Amino acid sequence: MNFDKSSTLFTSKENMTFIGHCSVSPLYSKAADIAVELMRAHEQRGGAPILEVYMEQLNELKIHTAALLHTRPENIASVKNTSDALSMVANGYPFEPGDEIISFVQEYPANFHPWRLQERARGVKLKLVSNRPAREDIPSSIIGSWSMEELESLITPRTRVIALSHVQFTSGYAASLRQLGQLCKARGIDLVVDAAQSLGLMPVYPEEMNIAALASAGWKWLLGPIGTGVFYTSPAFRDKLRPVQVGAETMVQEFDFMNLDWNPNPTARRFEFSTSPIYLVAALATSIREVHARYGAEAMFHEALRLQDLFLEKLDNPAFKPLLFDPPHRSGILSVYCEDLEGVQARLAENNLVCAPRSGMLRVAPHFYNTEEDMERLAEALNKVPFPHNG
Repeated sequence: MNFDKSSTLFTSKENMTFIGHCSVSPLYSKAADIAVELMRAHEQRGGAPILEVYMEQLNELKIHTAALLHTRPENIASVKNTSDALSMVANGYPFEPGDEIISFVQEYPANFHPWRLQERARGVKLKLVSNRPAREDIPSSIIGSWSMEELESLITPRTRVIALSHVQFTSGYAASLRQLGQLCKARGIDLVVDAAQSLGLMPVYPEEMNIAALASAGWKWLLGPIGTGVFYTSPAFRDKLRPVQVGAETMVQEFDFMNLDWNPNPTARRFEFSTSPIYLVAALATSIREVHARYGAEAMFHEALRLQDLFLEKLDNPAFKPLLFDPPHRSGILSVYCEDLEGVQARLAENNLVCAPRSGMLRVAPHFYNTEEDMERLAEALNKVPFPHNG
């Protein structure tokens, strides 16, 4: 596939080479344009022009996100971030004392603290799958992966939820969502997925994968603005959740403010309980429509892996130790262990190269619009880092 990798669409390329899309990514230029356009309209005319496009932009976001996930728009809600969505799931879930949740010992906080809260407040037990180191020649404290066999061993008749990230934010280890979904379906367990490190690059299809709920931030692989996110729930799962945040837009009557009947919306609209940040929603909708819908996740992921492989071919410095997982568990994040991470970051900054450091690792995370030259420049810069010799 021919990708448009021009700096016209990704203006950050004029100032730097960004290869850290697992952190806060540069904003797609046309997404920035529509956000500014709406803000200027608000500045010059008050709220009227914003209210005119309010539902139009929300619906645009849902339509294109639903297409990305192979689901229906009524299963999609706009949220501010992953934590917002997963907190509504955890706090609204019908737990009984003694019920169990399974997660990973080093989950990202957005998909950890909401479940820990249920343990503290509602008598639920949180069981954690242990870390499995990725390499023998790096410290065992470095996060690697987890074992499906260990996860299965933790399941009991009281297990209600398995809550995991699709891709672990430190190591880049990708779970097999189809295998997890099949396991959950067979055991009557709800699978809740943090897709912040995959949605926008990797194929994620919740209905095909038996995912009950899925949430993602909009400012990583989706190339949208900070303060946006998307939230999928299946209809059956929504019926389980009690509302924990409510407002006018929770209800079917929405903007009929004089009607105070209790009538929650049966669609995912119920989670958009208050006014959405419409400038940001419009920007995220633009990015998904013009970028992700144009190329598709399969093609973008294939290109990202090709760029990673090119980088690995050019990297020739024993100071760097990549965490390499089997093909089914690869992701957009290629984590590389190095001892002098601070010094490495300084060297990259000198060359206007941006990666994403985390927990002793340099996370190399190219998106589809990165080029072969970008990856060669990164490898060249790292190859010049002195190798620490002992003694």
